[in-house]
Amino acid sequence: MERIGFLSFGHWGPGQGSQTRTAADALLQAIDLAVAAEELGVDGAFFRVHHFARQQASPFPLLSAIGARTSRIEIGTGVIDMRYENP
Repeated sequence: MERIGFLSFGHWGPGQGSQTRTAADALLQAIDLAVAAEELGVDGAFFRVHHFARQQASPFPLLSAIGARTSRIEIGTGVIDMRYENP
């Protein structure tokens, strides 16, 4: 069986023309993206950890919010830099 997923890098900035002006926008759009992906039949949604960035310094609250809005899609982190994690 083949599976398909995506990895979101979650960048945002207040630049001209940006539709992702704040960290909150980035998080809300990530949730909407995962919900839409599940509706389309995508199997996985993975999010990169952005240490020292306001929007996704810790991906787990985001993954919890996605889990509350989805029921089938696999969610997780794409990259966790272990230098910044406490085992």
